[in-house]
Amino acid sequence: MAEADRHDKTSHQLRLLSDALESGRLGPVKRLVNTLSPAEIGNLLESLPLGKRIIVWGLVDPDDDGEVLVHVGDEVRESLLADMDPDEIVSAVEDLDIDDLADLVEDLPATVIDEVLKSMDRENRERLEQVLSYPEDTAGRLMNPDVVTVRADTTVDVVLRYLRLRGELPEHTDYLYVVNRRHKYLGRIGLAQLLTHDAATPINQLLDDEQPAIEVDESASEVARRFSDRDWLSAPVVDDSYILLGRITIDDVVDIIREQAEHQALSAAGLDEDEDLFSPAIRAFRRRLVWLGVNLGTAFIAASVIGRFEDSIEEIVALAILMPIVAGMGGNAGTQVLALMIRGLALGQIGTSNFRVLLRKEIAVAMINGLLLGAGLGLIVLAWFHSPMLSLVIGTALTINLLTAATAGVLVPLNLKRLGFDPALAGGVLLTTITDVMGFVSFLGLATLILLH
Repeated sequence: MAEADRHDKTSHQLRLLSDALESGRLGPVKRLVNTLSPAEIGNLLESLPLGKRIIVWGLVDPDDDGEVLVHVGDEVRESLLADMDPDEIVSAVEDLDIDDLADLVEDLPATVIDEVLKSMDRENRERLEQVLSYPEDTAGRLMNPDVVTVRADTTVDVVLRYLRLRGELPEHTDYLYVVNRRHKYLGRIGLAQLLTHDAATPINQLLDDEQPAIEVDESASEVARRFSDRDWLSAPVVDDSYILLGRITIDDVVDIIREQAEHQALSAAGLDEDEDLFSPAIRAFRRRLVWLGVNLGTAFIAASVIGRFEDSIEEIVALAILMPIVAGMGGNAGTQVLALMIRGLALGQIGTSNFRVLLRKEIAVAMINGLLLGAGLGLIVLAWFHSPMLSLVIGTALTINLLTAATAGVLVPLNLKRLGFDPALAGGVLLTTITDVMGFVSFLGLATLILLH
Protein backbone atom coordinates (compact mmCIF):
# COMPACT_ATOMS: atom_id res chain seq x y z
CA MET A 1 0.00 0.00 0.00
CA ALA A 2 2.86 2.40 0.84
CA GLU A 3 4.43 1.79 -2.60
CA ALA A 4 1.08 2.41 -4.30
CA ASP A 5 0.65 5.65 -2.33
CA ARG A 6 4.13 6.71 -3.43
CA HIS A 7 3.30 6.09 -7.07
CA ASP A 8 0.00 7.98 -6.76
CA LYS A 9 1.82 10.89 -5.13
CA THR A 10 4.38 11.01 -7.94
CA SER A 11 1.63 10.92 -10.58
CA HIS A 12 -0.18 13.77 -8.82
CA GLN A 13 3.02 15.82 -8.61
CA LEU A 14 3.70 15.20 -12.29
CA ARG A 15 0.25 16.46 -13.24
CA LEU A 16 0.69 19.61 -11.16
CA LEU A 17 4.16 20.24 -12.58
CA SER A 18 3.05 19.67 -16.16
CA ASP A 19 0.12 22.06 -15.78
CA ALA A 20 2.36 24.73 -14.25
CA LEU A 21 5.12 24.30 -16.82
CA GLU A 22 2.67 24.43 -19.73
CA SER A 23 1.29 27.72 -18.41
CA GLY A 24 4.78 29.15 -17.89
CA ARG A 25 4.18 29.76 -14.17
CA LEU A 26 7.48 28.73 -12.56
CA GLY A 27 6.67 30.13 -9.12
CA PRO A 28 4.24 27.31 -8.23
CA VAL A 29 6.68 24.78 -9.66
CA LYS A 30 9.48 26.05 -7.43
CA ARG A 31 7.27 26.04 -4.34
CA LEU A 32 6.07 22.50 -5.05
CA VAL A 33 9.55 21.13 -5.74
CA ASN A 34 11.08 22.60 -2.62
CA THR A 35 8.44 21.09 -0.34
CA LEU A 36 9.75 17.64 -1.31
CA SER A 37 12.60 15.64 0.15
CA PRO A 38 15.74 15.13 -2.00
CA ALA A 39 14.70 11.52 -2.70
CA GLU A 40 11.23 12.67 -3.86
CA ILE A 41 12.79 15.36 -6.05
CA GLY A 42 15.09 12.74 -7.57
CA ASN A 43 12.14 10.45 -8.34
CA LEU A 44 10.28 13.37 -9.89
CA LEU A 45 13.23 14.39 -12.08
CA GLU A 46 13.56 10.81 -13.36
CA SER A 47 9.88 11.00 -14.38
CA LEU A 48 10.32 14.10 -16.57
CA PRO A 49 11.49 14.39 -20.21
CA LEU A 50 14.88 16.06 -20.59
CA GLY A 51 13.58 19.54 -21.43
CA LYS A 52 11.23 19.79 -18.46
CA ARG A 53 13.78 18.04 -16.23
CA ILE A 54 16.36 20.76 -16.79
CA ILE A 55 13.81 23.49 -16.06
CA VAL A 56 12.75 21.87 -12.79
CA TRP A 57 16.36 21.10 -11.85
CA GLY A 58 17.15 24.81 -12.12
CA LEU A 59 14.42 25.53 -9.55
CA VAL A 60 15.71 23.12 -6.90
CA ASP A 61 17.16 24.73 -3.79
CA PRO A 62 20.98 24.66 -4.27
CA ASP A 63 21.32 23.31 -0.72
CA ASP A 64 19.53 20.14 -1.87
CA ASP A 65 21.44 19.66 -5.14
CA GLY A 66 23.99 17.21 -3.75
CA GLU A 67 21.44 14.98 -2.03
CA VAL A 68 19.25 14.95 -5.15
CA LEU A 69 22.22 13.83 -7.28
CA VAL A 70 22.72 10.91 -4.89
CA HIS A 71 19.10 9.77 -5.38
CA VAL A 72 18.98 9.58 -9.19
CA GLY A 73 20.26 6.94 -11.60
CA ASP A 74 23.57 7.26 -13.40
CA GLU A 75 22.16 8.44 -16.72
CA VAL A 76 19.84 11.02 -15.16
CA ARG A 77 22.72 12.26 -13.00
CA GLU A 78 24.80 12.65 -16.14
CA SER A 79 22.14 14.86 -17.72
CA LEU A 80 21.87 17.01 -14.57
CA LEU A 81 25.63 17.42 -14.18
CA ALA A 82 25.91 18.45 -17.82
CA ASP A 83 23.67 21.44 -17.04
CA MET A 84 25.79 22.62 -14.08
CA ASP A 85 28.87 24.83 -13.93
CA PRO A 86 31.95 23.34 -12.20
CA ASP A 87 31.54 25.78 -9.29
CA GLU A 88 27.92 24.70 -8.84
CA ILE A 89 28.93 21.04 -8.76
CA VAL A 90 31.64 21.67 -6.17
CA SER A 91 29.21 23.62 -4.01
CA ALA A 92 26.58 20.87 -4.33
CA VAL A 93 28.75 17.92 -3.33
CA GLU A 94 31.34 19.29 -0.91
CA ASP A 95 29.10 18.92 2.16
CA LEU A 96 27.87 15.39 1.39
CA ASP A 97 28.62 12.50 3.72
CA ILE A 98 31.72 10.56 2.69
CA ASP A 99 29.78 7.46 1.62
CA ASP A 100 27.42 9.54 -0.56
CA LEU A 101 30.32 11.50 -2.04
CA ALA A 102 32.07 8.23 -2.89
CA ASP A 103 29.00 7.22 -4.94
CA LEU A 104 29.20 10.43 -6.96
CA VAL A 105 32.87 11.22 -7.31
CA GLU A 106 33.59 8.90 -10.24
CA ASP A 107 30.79 10.55 -12.27
CA LEU A 108 32.25 14.03 -11.81
CA PRO A 109 34.57 15.77 -14.29
CA ALA A 110 38.27 15.47 -13.36
CA THR A 111 38.62 19.23 -12.78
CA VAL A 112 35.65 19.17 -10.41
CA ILE A 113 37.09 16.22 -8.47
CA ASP A 114 40.29 18.19 -7.94
CA GLU A 115 38.34 21.18 -6.65
CA VAL A 116 36.25 19.00 -4.35
CA LEU A 117 39.36 17.39 -2.89
CA LYS A 118 40.96 20.82 -2.37
CA SER A 119 37.85 22.05 -0.55
CA MET A 120 38.02 19.16 1.97
CA ASP A 121 40.15 19.10 5.09
CA ARG A 122 42.92 16.51 5.33
CA GLU A 123 40.93 14.11 7.53
CA ASN A 124 37.90 13.95 5.21
CA ARG A 125 40.11 13.72 2.13
CA GLU A 126 41.87 10.69 3.62
CA ARG A 127 38.49 9.17 4.55
CA LEU A 128 37.24 9.57 0.98
CA GLU A 129 40.39 8.02 -0.46
CA GLN A 130 40.02 5.13 1.98
CA VAL A 131 36.41 4.43 0.90
CA LEU A 132 37.30 4.69 -2.80
CA SER A 133 40.09 2.15 -2.33
CA TYR A 134 37.52 -0.63 -1.84
CA PRO A 135 35.73 -2.37 -4.74
CA GLU A 136 32.20 -1.33 -5.65
CA ASP A 137 29.35 -3.31 -4.10
CA THR A 138 31.32 -4.08 -0.94
CA ALA A 139 30.85 -2.97 2.66
CA GLY A 140 33.94 -0.78 2.39
CA ARG A 141 32.35 1.23 -0.39
CA LEU A 142 29.05 1.55 1.48
CA MET A 143 30.44 2.57 4.86
CA ASN A 144 30.73 6.05 6.28
CA PRO A 145 34.08 6.47 8.11
CA ASP A 146 32.60 9.25 10.27
CA VAL A 147 31.83 7.34 13.48
CA VAL A 148 31.84 8.31 17.14
CA THR A 149 34.11 6.07 19.20
CA VAL A 150 34.64 5.88 22.96
CA ARG A 151 37.00 3.94 25.19
CA ALA A 152 35.85 1.15 27.49
CA ASP A 153 37.87 2.47 30.46
CA THR A 154 35.96 5.78 30.65
CA THR A 155 32.69 6.64 32.38
CA VAL A 156 29.29 7.88 31.26
CA ASP A 157 30.12 11.39 32.49
CA VAL A 158 33.30 11.55 30.40
CA VAL A 159 31.48 10.39 27.28
CA LEU A 160 28.64 12.90 27.74
CA ARG A 161 31.12 15.75 28.18
CA TYR A 162 32.92 14.60 25.02
CA LEU A 163 29.65 14.60 23.05
CA ARG A 164 28.80 18.10 24.28
CA LEU A 165 32.23 19.33 23.17
CA ARG A 166 31.78 17.61 19.79
CA GLY A 167 28.57 19.55 19.26
CA GLU A 168 26.90 17.27 16.70
CA LEU A 169 26.61 13.62 15.76
CA PRO A 170 26.66 11.94 12.34
CA GLU A 171 23.21 11.31 10.88
CA HIS A 172 21.40 8.13 11.99
CA THR A 173 23.62 7.71 15.06
CA ASP A 174 21.91 5.25 17.39
CA TYR A 175 25.02 3.72 18.98
CA LEU A 176 28.52 4.80 19.88
CA TYR A 177 31.24 2.24 19.16
CA VAL A 178 33.63 1.15 21.88
CA VAL A 179 37.28 0.57 20.89
CA ASN A 180 40.56 -0.13 22.66
CA ARG A 181 43.79 1.85 22.39
CA ARG A 182 44.59 0.29 19.01
CA HIS A 183 41.12 1.21 17.70
CA LYS A 184 40.02 -2.43 17.75
CA TYR A 185 36.25 -2.85 17.87
CA LEU A 186 34.97 -4.16 21.22
CA GLY A 187 31.22 -3.48 21.08
CA ARG A 188 28.68 -0.70 21.18
CA ILE A 189 26.72 1.43 23.62
CA GLY A 190 23.31 2.96 22.95
CA LEU A 191 22.62 6.66 23.38
CA ALA A 192 19.64 5.77 25.59
CA GLN A 193 21.93 3.94 27.99
CA LEU A 194 24.15 6.99 28.37
CA LEU A 195 21.16 9.14 29.27
CA THR A 196 19.61 6.73 31.75
CA HIS A 197 22.64 5.60 33.79
CA ASP A 198 24.55 7.26 36.58
CA ALA A 199 27.36 9.56 35.47
CA ALA A 200 29.97 7.48 37.30
CA THR A 201 28.99 4.20 35.57
CA PRO A 202 31.98 2.69 33.68
CA ILE A 203 31.41 2.22 29.96
CA ASN A 204 32.60 -1.39 30.12
CA GLN A 205 29.60 -2.21 32.34
CA LEU A 206 27.20 -0.98 29.63
CA LEU A 207 29.08 -2.49 26.71
CA ASP A 208 27.02 -4.57 24.25
CA ASP A 209 29.54 -6.98 22.72
CA GLU A 210 26.95 -9.13 20.91
CA GLN A 211 26.69 -6.85 17.86
CA PRO A 212 28.70 -8.65 15.15
CA ALA A 213 30.78 -6.42 12.90
CA ILE A 214 30.71 -6.49 9.11
CA GLU A 215 33.97 -7.25 7.34
CA VAL A 216 35.08 -4.53 4.96
CA ASP A 217 35.21 -6.83 1.91
CA GLU A 218 31.75 -8.33 2.48
CA SER A 219 29.44 -8.02 -0.54
CA ALA A 220 26.68 -5.42 -0.59
CA SER A 221 24.03 -8.10 -1.08
CA GLU A 222 25.26 -9.97 2.01
CA VAL A 223 25.21 -6.71 4.00
CA ALA A 224 21.59 -6.16 2.95
CA ARG A 225 20.67 -9.72 3.91
CA ARG A 226 22.19 -9.35 7.39
CA PHE A 227 20.43 -6.05 8.01
CA SER A 228 17.14 -7.61 6.92
CA ASP A 229 17.59 -10.75 9.00
CA ARG A 230 18.60 -8.93 12.18
CA ASP A 231 16.57 -5.69 11.89
CA TRP A 232 19.68 -3.54 12.27
CA LEU A 233 19.59 0.23 11.97
CA SER A 234 23.38 0.46 11.77
CA ALA A 235 26.39 -1.83 11.97
CA PRO A 236 30.16 -1.36 12.40
CA VAL A 237 32.63 -2.21 9.64
CA VAL A 238 36.04 -3.70 10.50
CA ASP A 239 39.13 -4.97 8.70
CA ASP A 240 40.86 -8.34 9.06
CA SER A 241 42.40 -7.26 12.38
CA TYR A 242 39.00 -6.11 13.70
CA ILE A 243 40.08 -2.47 13.53
CA LEU A 244 36.99 -0.25 13.30
CA LEU A 245 36.84 1.50 9.92
CA GLY A 246 33.33 2.95 9.78
CA ARG A 247 29.66 2.06 9.87
CA ILE A 248 26.80 1.27 7.51
CA THR A 249 23.34 2.68 8.18
CA ILE A 250 19.88 1.51 7.19
CA ASP A 251 19.36 4.29 4.60
CA ASP A 252 22.23 2.88 2.53
CA VAL A 253 20.86 -0.66 2.86
CA VAL A 254 17.39 0.40 1.69
CA ASP A 255 19.04 1.77 -1.46
CA ILE A 256 20.78 -1.59 -2.00
CA ILE A 257 17.53 -3.54 -1.63
CA ARG A 258 15.73 -1.23 -4.06
CA GLU A 259 18.56 -1.47 -6.59
CA GLN A 260 18.57 -5.27 -6.33
CA ALA A 261 14.83 -5.40 -6.97
CA GLU A 262 15.15 -3.08 -9.98
CA HIS A 263 18.09 -5.09 -11.29
CA GLN A 264 16.17 -8.37 -11.14
CA ALA A 265 13.11 -6.85 -12.79
CA LEU A 266 14.97 -5.12 -15.63
CA SER A 267 17.83 -7.56 -16.23
CA ALA A 268 15.35 -10.22 -17.30
CA ALA A 269 14.55 -7.95 -20.25
CA GLY A 270 18.19 -7.03 -20.90
CA LEU A 271 17.83 -3.52 -19.47
CA ASP A 272 19.97 -1.53 -17.05
CA GLU A 273 18.39 -0.28 -13.82
CA ASP A 274 20.30 3.02 -14.23
CA GLU A 275 18.88 3.67 -17.71
CA ASP A 276 17.17 7.01 -18.09
CA LEU A 277 13.49 6.52 -18.93
CA PHE A 278 13.70 9.51 -21.28
CA SER A 279 17.20 8.91 -22.68
CA PRO A 280 17.78 9.76 -26.37
CA ALA A 281 16.42 7.15 -28.75
CA ILE A 282 19.84 6.47 -30.28
CA ARG A 283 21.31 5.52 -26.88
CA ALA A 284 18.42 3.22 -26.01
CA PHE A 285 18.57 1.70 -29.50
CA ARG A 286 22.24 0.76 -29.13
CA ARG A 287 21.76 -0.79 -25.70
CA ARG A 288 18.74 -2.87 -26.66
CA LEU A 289 20.03 -3.95 -30.08
CA VAL A 290 22.51 -6.39 -28.58
CA TRP A 291 19.87 -8.04 -26.43
CA LEU A 292 17.38 -8.25 -29.27
CA GLY A 293 20.10 -9.72 -31.47
CA VAL A 294 20.69 -12.48 -28.92
CA ASN A 295 16.97 -13.20 -28.81
CA LEU A 296 16.85 -13.27 -32.62
CA GLY A 297 19.61 -15.89 -32.60
CA THR A 298 17.73 -18.09 -30.15
CA ALA A 299 14.56 -17.68 -32.22
CA PHE A 300 16.40 -19.12 -35.21
CA ILE A 301 17.31 -22.16 -33.11
CA ALA A 302 13.62 -22.79 -32.42
CA ALA A 303 12.74 -22.09 -36.06
CA SER A 304 15.31 -24.63 -37.24
CA VAL A 305 13.67 -27.26 -35.04
CA ILE A 306 10.28 -26.51 -36.59
CA GLY A 307 11.84 -26.72 -40.05
CA ARG A 308 12.83 -30.33 -39.46
CA PHE A 309 9.12 -31.20 -39.15
CA GLU A 310 7.97 -29.22 -42.18
CA ASP A 311 6.50 -32.28 -43.90
CA SER A 312 4.51 -33.24 -40.80
CA ILE A 313 3.09 -29.72 -40.46
CA GLU A 314 2.10 -29.68 -44.15
CA GLU A 315 0.28 -32.99 -43.74
CA ILE A 316 -1.45 -32.14 -40.45
CA VAL A 317 -2.28 -28.41 -40.41
CA ALA A 318 -3.56 -28.65 -36.82
CA LEU A 319 0.06 -29.03 -35.66
CA ALA A 320 0.83 -25.46 -36.76
CA ILE A 321 -2.17 -24.19 -34.82
CA LEU A 322 -1.41 -26.08 -31.60
CA MET A 323 2.38 -26.11 -31.31
CA PRO A 324 2.71 -22.55 -29.83
CA ILE A 325 0.56 -23.71 -26.89
CA VAL A 326 3.06 -26.33 -25.74
CA ALA A 327 6.07 -24.02 -26.13
CA GLY A 328 4.30 -21.08 -24.49
CA MET A 329 3.09 -23.07 -21.49
CA GLY A 330 6.60 -24.41 -20.95
CA GLY A 331 8.04 -20.90 -21.08
CA ASN A 332 5.52 -19.58 -18.56
CA ALA A 333 6.09 -22.48 -16.15
CA GLY A 334 9.86 -22.12 -16.44
CA THR A 335 9.68 -18.39 -15.78
CA GLN A 336 7.86 -19.04 -12.49
CA VAL A 337 10.59 -21.41 -11.31
CA LEU A 338 13.32 -19.08 -12.57
CA ALA A 339 11.90 -16.15 -10.59
CA LEU A 340 11.89 -18.22 -7.39
CA MET A 341 15.44 -19.39 -8.04
CA ILE A 342 16.80 -15.90 -8.70
CA ARG A 343 15.23 -14.63 -5.50
CA GLY A 344 16.51 -17.63 -3.53
CA LEU A 345 20.04 -17.23 -4.91
CA ALA A 346 20.01 -13.49 -4.14
CA LEU A 347 18.98 -14.18 -0.54
CA GLY A 348 21.50 -16.99 -0.13
CA GLN A 349 18.74 -19.55 0.44
CA ILE A 350 19.80 -21.97 -2.31
CA GLY A 351 23.09 -23.80 -2.70
CA THR A 352 24.63 -27.17 -3.51
CA SER A 353 23.38 -28.61 -0.22
CA ASN A 354 19.65 -28.16 -0.89
CA PHE A 355 19.07 -27.68 -4.62
CA ARG A 356 18.30 -31.39 -5.14
CA VAL A 357 15.41 -31.19 -2.70
CA LEU A 358 14.11 -28.12 -4.53
CA LEU A 359 14.56 -29.84 -7.90
CA ARG A 360 12.54 -32.87 -6.78
CA LYS A 361 9.79 -30.61 -5.48
CA GLU A 362 9.58 -28.59 -8.70
CA ILE A 363 9.52 -31.77 -10.81
CA ALA A 364 6.65 -33.09 -8.67
CA VAL A 365 4.75 -29.82 -9.14
CA ALA A 366 5.41 -29.93 -12.89
CA MET A 367 4.20 -33.54 -13.11
CA ILE A 368 0.92 -32.73 -11.33
CA ASN A 369 0.35 -29.61 -13.43
CA GLY A 370 1.33 -31.46 -16.59
CA LEU A 371 -1.13 -34.30 -16.02
CA LEU A 372 -4.02 -32.00 -15.07
CA LEU A 373 -3.41 -29.35 -17.73
CA GLY A 374 -2.51 -31.99 -20.32
CA ALA A 375 -5.79 -33.78 -19.69
CA GLY A 376 -7.73 -30.53 -19.93
CA LEU A 377 -5.91 -29.47 -23.10
CA GLY A 378 -6.43 -32.94 -24.59
CA LEU A 379 -10.19 -32.70 -24.08
CA ILE A 380 -10.29 -29.29 -25.74
CA VAL A 381 -8.28 -30.57 -28.71
CA LEU A 382 -10.53 -33.64 -28.93
CA ALA A 383 -13.62 -31.45 -29.10
CA TRP A 384 -11.94 -29.15 -31.61
CA PHE A 385 -10.29 -31.57 -34.05
CA HIS A 386 -12.07 -34.85 -33.19
CA SER A 387 -8.76 -36.73 -33.04
CA PRO A 388 -8.13 -38.85 -29.92
CA MET A 389 -4.50 -39.49 -30.90
CA LEU A 390 -3.82 -35.79 -31.44
CA SER A 391 -5.27 -35.17 -27.98
CA LEU A 392 -2.93 -37.79 -26.51
CA VAL A 393 0.07 -36.29 -28.32
CA ILE A 394 -0.49 -32.72 -27.14
CA GLY A 395 -1.28 -33.77 -23.55
CA THR A 396 1.91 -35.86 -23.39
CA ALA A 397 4.01 -33.13 -25.01
CA LEU A 398 2.73 -30.54 -22.55
CA THR A 399 3.66 -32.75 -19.59
CA ILE A 400 7.14 -33.36 -21.02
CA ASN A 401 7.72 -29.64 -21.58
CA LEU A 402 6.53 -28.67 -18.09
CA LEU A 403 8.97 -31.21 -16.62
CA THR A 404 11.71 -29.74 -18.81
CA ALA A 405 10.79 -26.23 -17.68
CA ALA A 406 10.98 -27.21 -14.01
CA THR A 407 14.37 -28.88 -14.44
CA ALA A 408 15.82 -26.01 -16.47
CA GLY A 409 14.30 -23.41 -14.14
CA VAL A 410 16.31 -24.85 -11.26
CA LEU A 411 19.54 -25.88 -12.99
CA VAL A 412 20.06 -22.98 -15.43
CA PRO A 413 20.34 -20.13 -12.86
CA LEU A 414 22.30 -22.33 -10.47
CA ASN A 415 24.91 -23.17 -13.10
CA LEU A 416 25.03 -19.61 -14.43
CA LYS A 417 25.88 -18.35 -10.98
CA ARG A 418 28.47 -21.09 -10.54
CA LEU A 419 30.11 -19.97 -13.81
CA GLY A 420 30.10 -16.31 -12.72
CA PHE A 421 27.22 -15.05 -14.89
CA ASP A 422 24.20 -13.08 -13.69
CA PRO A 423 21.17 -15.45 -13.63
CA ALA A 424 18.77 -12.51 -13.80
CA LEU A 425 20.35 -11.30 -17.04
CA ALA A 426 21.05 -14.54 -18.94
CA GLY A 427 18.63 -17.01 -17.34
CA GLY A 428 15.49 -15.94 -19.18
CA VAL A 429 17.00 -16.27 -22.66
CA LEU A 430 18.44 -19.73 -22.00
CA LEU A 431 15.28 -20.96 -20.32
CA THR A 432 12.99 -19.74 -23.10
CA THR A 433 15.20 -21.33 -25.73
CA ILE A 434 15.17 -24.67 -23.89
CA THR A 435 11.40 -24.73 -23.40
CA ASP A 436 10.70 -23.59 -26.97
CA VAL A 437 12.96 -26.25 -28.45
CA MET A 438 11.66 -29.02 -26.17
CA GLY A 439 8.07 -27.92 -26.74
CA PHE A 440 8.42 -28.15 -30.51
CA VAL A 441 10.49 -31.37 -30.45
CA SER A 442 8.14 -33.17 -28.07
CA PHE A 443 4.92 -32.12 -29.80
CA LEU A 444 6.03 -32.36 -33.42
CA GLY A 445 8.17 -35.41 -32.77
CA LEU A 446 5.40 -37.34 -31.07
CA ALA A 447 2.93 -36.26 -33.74
CA THR A 448 5.24 -37.53 -36.47
CA LEU A 449 5.80 -40.87 -34.73
CA ILE A 450 2.22 -41.53 -33.66
CA LEU A 451 0.03 -39.80 -36.24
CA LEU A 452 2.07 -40.25 -39.42
CA HIS A 453 4.04 -43.46 -38.84
